[in-house]
Amino acid sequence: MNFYSVIIGTELLNGRRNDAHFSFLNKELLKRAWTHKASFVIEDDTNLMKNIFKLIKEDKNSVMFCFGGIGATPDDYTRQIAAEVFTNNKMEFHEKAKELILNQFGEEAYPHRIEMGKLPLNAKLLKNVVNNVPGFYLEDRFFFTPGFPSMSQTMVIEALNTHYLRNCIKKYRLTLTAQCSENDLIPLMKKIPKEIELSSLPKIINNKRRVVLSLSSLNKVILEENFSLFIVFLEKRKIKYDSFDIK
Repeated sequence: MNFYSVIIGTELLNGRRNDAHFSFLNKELLKRAWTHKASFVIEDDTNLMKNIFKLIKEDKNSVMFCFGGIGATPDDYTRQIAAEVFTNNKMEFHEKAKELILNQFGEEAYPHRIEMGKLPLNAKLLKNVVNNVPGFYLEDRFFFTPGFPSMSQTMVIEALNTHYLRNCIKKYRLTLTAQCSENDLIPLMKKIPKEIELSSLPKIINNKRRVVLSLSSLNKVILEENFSLFIVFLEKRKIKYDSFDIK
């Protein structure tokens, strides 16, 4: 699965608030052996929201966590844009959501708060432990939560524990730190097949160049074969390297 986060809030981009969603979701994904494919922090712009939702929808393996914009104020566009992209503009008052809102606010639910119960067609609910106004999700893979971390974080955990508890596909990784320039290894890097994910991080320690090379793949045999090419290269040129292992 390819995990995306969409964090909506002009106040994040203009510095009025700091984002806490990405780090929390990323940590929860890594705990379950998943990783982010991409993360977007965007302003409250309906066209931008629509385009990003469409982009993510086009990925048949996508899972999206969207934060913000599901309230009742005029700048809360997420429910409507989600319906436009994912349910062909079809929305309905979700009876359980409506019940939860009425139980929480009583007559004060009208005329505005009750609108938070109007959701894209066939939406399912995520529990809000703070004020009982639920988040929602579609197709078991597009999750929409409030912009408040105190509300959204338990929803993230609920969603992951229910639908994406742990990645069962084993991914192998081999890493080394070599006492040379990143540039020295580029010719070998160019030979790495597409089945292998390459990461190269240059460092300068005490004015000496270092490079941290990391290869990962679902295929352990191909991974070890290609990783050994770097080992042979380094040993042949008597370049020192440190600790490499499978993680």
